[in-house]
Amino acid sequence: MEKALVKTNIQMAKENNFKVEFKSQHHLRSFHQHEAAESPRSCSLDMLLRRLRAIEAKQDDKFATIMDAVGEFGTFQRRLVALTFIPNILSTFFLFADIFVFTPQKPYCNTSWILAVGPNLMESERLNLTLPQAPNGSFLTCLMYLPVDWDLESIIHFGLNRRDSCQDGWIYPEVKKQSLINEFDLVCGKEPNPEIVQNMYLAGLLTGSFLFGFITDKLGRHPSILLWLLGLIIFGFGTAFVNSFHQYLFFLFGVSQAAVGYAISSASLIAEWLVGMRRAHAITLGHCFFAMGVIFLTGLGYSLPHWQLLFLVSGAPVFPLISYLWILPESPRWLMMKGKLKEAKQVLCYAAGVNKKTIPVSLLDKLQLPGKKVTTASILDFYSNRHLRKVTLVMCSMWLAIGCNYYMLSLRMKELGVNIHFTQVIPGMMEVPARLCCIFLLEQLKRKRSLILTFFQGALMCFLSLLLPSGEVGRALRWPHCLATELKSLLVLIIVLGEFSLAATVTVFYIYPSELLPTVLRATGLGLLSLVWAAGGISSLIVNQNIAILPVFLCCISAFVALFFCVKLPETQDQPIPDSLEHLPPERRTLSEDMSCDDVTEEVAKNTIFNTTMTNVDQDSLSSLSLQSGEGEIDKQED
Repeated sequence: MEKALVKTNIQMAKENNFKVEFKSQHHLRSFHQHEAAESPRSCSLDMLLRRLRAIEAKQDDKFATIMDAVGEFGTFQRRLVALTFIPNILSTFFLFADIFVFTPQKPYCNTSWILAVGPNLMESERLNLTLPQAPNGSFLTCLMYLPVDWDLESIIHFGLNRRDSCQDGWIYPEVKKQSLINEFDLVCGKEPNPEIVQNMYLAGLLTGSFLFGFITDKLGRHPSILLWLLGLIIFGFGTAFVNSFHQYLFFLFGVSQAAVGYAISSASLIAEWLVGMRRAHAITLGHCFFAMGVIFLTGLGYSLPHWQLLFLVSGAPVFPLISYLWILPESPRWLMMKGKLKEAKQVLCYAAGVNKKTIPVSLLDKLQLPGKKVTTASILDFYSNRHLRKVTLVMCSMWLAIGCNYYMLSLRMKELGVNIHFTQVIPGMMEVPARLCCIFLLEQLKRKRSLILTFFQGALMCFLSLLLPSGEVGRALRWPHCLATELKSLLVLIIVLGEFSLAATVTVFYIYPSELLPTVLRATGLGLLSLVWAAGGISSLIVNQNIAILPVFLCCISAFVALFFCVKLPETQDQPIPDSLEHLPPERRTLSEDMSCDDVTEEVAKNTIFNTTMTNVDQDSLSSLSLQSGEGEIDKQED
C-alpha cells in the first residue's frame, strides 16, 4: 500500500511539472491559435479538412487561371453571350406559335349549290335559305339543308326542311384571320384535341433532351448548336408550307427537339466559357430573352392576318444565323477533355486576342491531356458514380416538381377562359423581372437558399390556385357559382404570382446542373433533367383529366419531396466546376456544414488543423512522459 501511494504521488507531481512545460510551449503557438479562433466553433476537424481541400482544388483549377489571363468578361465573352440570346427569342416563336394558330372559328356549311339557281344572291340571303336557324335567330353550325332540284322561287316560297351535316366543306364568313382551323377545316367533329398538340410538343422535348444531350457531349457544343439551326430551318420555317394537320404535328415534334437541344448546348457553352457570377448572370439574361420572345410572338400573332405569315416572319431571322458556323467558338474545356489540346489552346489564344490580352506560354504549357477514364465517360456513370447518382436523383426530383407545378398553373389559366393574348403578354412581362430578381437573390442568398425560397412560393401559389372555387377541388366540393365568379380576379392574380415565382425557380435551378455536373457529362445530365421536366408536364396533363383531388395531391407531394431533397444539394457558388469524374468529390457537405464553414479562409483552416493536431500530440506526449517518469521514480525508491 505504501509503495502504491508513493507511486501515485510521484505521478501526480510529474504531471503537474509537464503541464507547466506544456503551457510554456503553448505560448509559442499563441499567434496561430488567435487566428484559428476566428473560425466557427461548429466546424469539426473533418469539415475543415474538406474546406481546405475545396480551397486547394479551386487554386489548382488551371482553366480558371487561364481565364483570368484571357479576361474574365472581356469583349469575347460579351459577344459570345449576345450571340446566345438571339436563338432564345427564335425558339420561343416556334414553341408557342400553336397558341395563335388554333384560334376558335365559327364554321358554316358550304351551300354554294344554290348559286346555280340564284347566282345573284348575297351571302346573307344564301345562308338564310340554306342553313337552319336556332330559336334566337342565329345560324346553326355544322348543319345544312339538303340540295333540291327546285328553282329559286320555289325554294323561297316553300323553304327547305331536310337537314344533314355539311357535305361540301365549310365557310367562315365571320373570320378575319386565317388559321389552321379554317385552313384544314378542323371543325364539326374534326377539331384538334389540344392535349394531342401539347403531348406532341412534350414528346419532342423528351426525345430531344436525350438525343441532344448525348450529341452535345460526343460531338461538341458548336456542332450541336448548328444542328439546332438546321432543325429550326427545316421544322420551324418549314411549318409555313405544311399541307395537313398531321404534318403540322410532325413539324412541331421536330422543332421542339431542336429548341431543347439549343437550350442544352448553349447552357453548356456558357457555363464552360464564363466563371463565377458572370456565368449565373449570362444564364439569367438568356432566360429573360426567352420571356421577351413570348411578348414579341404575342404581338406578331395579334397583328398578322395569316398563320403562314406568322411562321415566315418568325423564321426569316434564322437564315442570318448561318454565320454561327464561323463566328461561334467551341468550348475549350470540352476540347481538353476530348484530348484536343491544340484546338483548345488555339481557341483560348483567339479569345485572348479579341480581349487584347496575352496568355503566358508557361501557363498554356500547364494544360494537360485528360486521363483515359475521362474519354470513356458515358450515361452509365450516372449510376456507377455515387456522388453523380446522388445529385442527379435530387435534381430530377426537383425538376419533376417544377415541371408539374408550372404546367398545372398554365392549365389553370386556360380553364379560366382568359383571352389568349392576355395569358401570354402578362406572364411574359412578369417573367422578365422575375428572372432579373434572380441576380439579386443569387448574390445575397447564393444558389441553394434562392432555389428553396422561389420554389416554395411558386408551389404555394399553385396549391392555392387549385383550392379556390373555380378549380378542380372547388367544382368537386360544389362551391357556389357566384363565389367562383367573384374570386376569378384573385385566382388570376395568384396564377400570375405563381408563374412569376416558378420562372425564377427555373432560372436559379438551371444554373445548378451547369456547375455540379462534370464537363464530360454536363450536356447529358442537362438532357436527363429536361426529360424529367417534360415527364412532369405530361403527368400534370394526365391527372388534370381525372379525379379532382389528384392535381392537389400531385402538387403537394412533388413539392414536399423536392424541397426535402433540395436541402441535400451542395452550394456551388464561387466553386470551380468539375471537368472529369476524377474531379467529383467522394461526398458533399450538408446544409449546416455549408453555413458554418464556407466563410473559413485557407489560413484560418490551416492554423486550426495545425493547432488541433499539435494539441493532440502534446497531450499524448504528456501522458506518456508522465507515466514513464513516475515508473522511474518508483523503481529508484524500491532500489
